[in-house]
Parts: sequence; structure tokens; C-alpha cells
Amino acid sequence: MIHKCLFPVAGYGTRFLPATKSSPKEMLPVVNKPLIEYAAQEAVDAGLTRLGFVTGRGKRAIEDHFDMNYELEDQIRGTGKEDLIQPTRDLIEACEFSYTRQKEMKGLGHAILTGETLIGDEPFAVVLADDLCIADGDGVLMQMVKLFRQFRCSIVAVEEVPDDHIHQYGVVAGEPLKDGVYRITDMIEKPSKEEAPSNLGIIGRYILTPDIFDVLRETEPGKNGELQITDALKKQAQEGCVLAYRFKGRRFDCGSIDGFVDATNHCYEKFYKNGL
Repeated sequence: MIHKCLFPVAGYGTRFLPATKSSPKEMLPVVNKPLIEYAAQEAVDAGLTRLGFVTGRGKRAIEDHFDMNYELEDQIRGTGKEDLIQPTRDLIEACEFSYTRQKEMKGLGHAILTGETLIGDEPFAVVLADDLCIADGDGVLMQMVKLFRQFRCSIVAVEEVPDDHIHQYGVVAGEPLKDGVYRITDMIEKPSKEEAPSNLGIIGRYILTPDIFDVLRETEPGKNGELQITDALKKQAQEGCVLAYRFKGRRFDCGSIDGFVDATNHCYEKFYKNGL
């Protein structure tokens, strides 16, 4: 019913300069695995194995990561280091990968619209790799896929955001349907604290129905002159139904240095310290 996941990865990652001067921010390692691999694995765990990437200049390392490296593998064959790359091999074998380029950075809505050629006329997920989500049990995307099977409409993941950070998020207001699920009645992109309709901010996990592409084509540029997915989803909510879901788990903003360091420490303690 839903098989595809789109990864907008064309951004420059300027908050991590100079590390991202010539390397994609999505390839920054959290312990010993790049952010984009955590994101791809979350998609595969949710049953989404057709992965599409909206890339840009300087992003070839992402394509190379999800490809075989015969010289490297020949060098480590038969050694203990071979086990280190096996999870990546398994991921590559489980998925189909496709890529298209976003020629200009015109906002997340524009990146998603650029990915239409990879998606076609079917529902799909969108994952922003610099939002690293860790959950016990089902991953955040799997939680959302289960919700989509029930409601068959667009869904955004949200969490409570401190007042002093509210201006960094798309913020929603909604009517409760059940525990942690809201039918959205309003959405504002990066409001001031006074303008915000709630303290529920959208994070980098979406499930979208394919009519979002037509809505995006009709949406005027919004905040900062960019095509905002928040504006398109607000229109979709007014004409039909869009849900906000307070996910179970913990999200790290790895687009910021503080969040990246917190994610690294957390993943080291949870997955690596004891040899797991």
C-alpha cells in the first residue's frame, strides 16, 4: 500500500561548516554510521524499500554509500572488519534506489515536488535525515505507516517544542481524535511565540498522499520566498484531512551541533558501548 520513501538531501548543511564544505551533511557519522543510513534503515524497517533521493551538487557520496565498493570489500574479506559493513550490504540488497537533482534550493515543498518523478501517483513517506529518531519497539516511520493504514490521509509527526525554539518549526493546531493523534485545523511555518497556534512542532517525518503534488504546484512561495510544505499541507487539511501524530520515541536535531553531539552520545550508550 505504501512502498516509497523520499529523502530530500540537497541542502548545504551550513551549520556544520567546514565539515560540510565538500561532504554531505547526511554523511556525518553518528558513532560509525552516517545519518542517511539511520534514516534509510528506519524506512526499510517500516516496509518502505523503494528509496528516492532528491540530491544536489556535491552529494555523490550518498549514491556511493548505497553502492558496492568492490576494492574495499576485497581488502577486508575474511577479516573481522567484514562484519562492520554487513548491515550496509543487507540494506543495499533490500532496497531499490533512485535519484534526481534539485537544481535550486527553494524550500522543502520544492524539494518534494522535485521528487514527483521518483514517486508517481501513490502515497509515500518523506524523511529528513538530520532528524534522527530513536524508538524502543516500532520506529517512528513504522508507527506512522500503521496510522496511515487506518486513516489513509497525509500525516505529520509532531513533538512539543519549547517556546524559545518555536520560531524554528512548522507549528500545528488540531482537534484530538485519539491519544496522540490530532486532525489539523491550522498550520503556520516558523511563527513567533505569540503567533504560534500551539506548542506542537513538525519534525522531519511525513506520510503524504499523491495529491500533494498538485497542491504544491498551486501553492505560492511563503516564508523566506520558499515553497513551504506546511502551506500545502494546510490547504490539504482545509479541503480534506491531515493528521498530526505525537510519536513515541526520541528525536535528535542533528542539523545542530548540540543535537548532533547528544545523538552521538545517546547512540554510543544504547547501541555500541556494550557491543550491541
